[in-house]
Amino acid sequence: MSEQLSITASQLTKRFGDFYAVDHISFDVRKGEIFGFLGANGAGKTTAMRMLTGLSVPTSGTATVAGFDVYTQSEEIKKKIGYMSQKFSLYQDLKVAENIEFFGGIYGLSKSRLKEASEKLLHTLGFEHEAQAIVGSLPLGWKQKLAFSIAIMHEPAIVFLDEPTGGVDPITRRQFWNMIYEAADKGITIFVTTHYMDEAEYCNRVAIMVDGKIEALDQPKVLKQTFHAPNMEDVFYQLARKAKRSDG
Repeated sequence: MSEQLSITASQLTKRFGDFYAVDHISFDVRKGEIFGFLGANGAGKTTAMRMLTGLSVPTSGTATVAGFDVYTQSEEIKKKIGYMSQKFSLYQDLKVAENIEFFGGIYGLSKSRLKEASEKLLHTLGFEHEAQAIVGSLPLGWKQKLAFSIAIMHEPAIVFLDEPTGGVDPITRRQFWNMIYEAADKGITIFVTTHYMDEAEYCNRVAIMVDGKIEALDQPKVLKQTFHAPNMEDVFYQLARKAKRSDG
């Protein structure tokens, strides 16, 4: 595998009985790339991400993440990645500082490195006065920015973001994407799932999933040219019309 590739997948498949949640998908993600994984709810995005993060074993196919095999080296993968989900990222009943300490421990940071990372994180977000605040009391946008910062505080090779901006207002979404750009500039590979088609424009390349298959993969500007579309939302709708299933 090329050292410039952070993720590789070949014919990656997840089947539940006769149902193919992810159906023989193949793609590569380059180091430092912002790679968008798009699709409607039920298209197979989260299932694919669970296989890549070592949370689910593929039915067939091959994949590597940060150079490690998803079948045999899932624990090594977990040490090299960060993960953030819209549905669960932080413990709502713990303080900001307690969440940072808890996840720092999971990521294996030493006490000295955790102290340094914590101070840097709080300063960067301007959260010095919120360190003792209960996370559940924070506005949603603040929670999401905090969750992303915690997901990359151990300087992972790759960070997986599963619908990270769901329910967040447009201004906060844009601020969140500025944080993604900054992380990518530091060499962190970004793998992000979203159903906001305008966010596809912010990615270096995007893959669009329909019914468990990748129906298109390229730079946003190339996809718009290929499908004679004014924006990525129109590209998506042209492809999504083929969809036969609504969940999975």
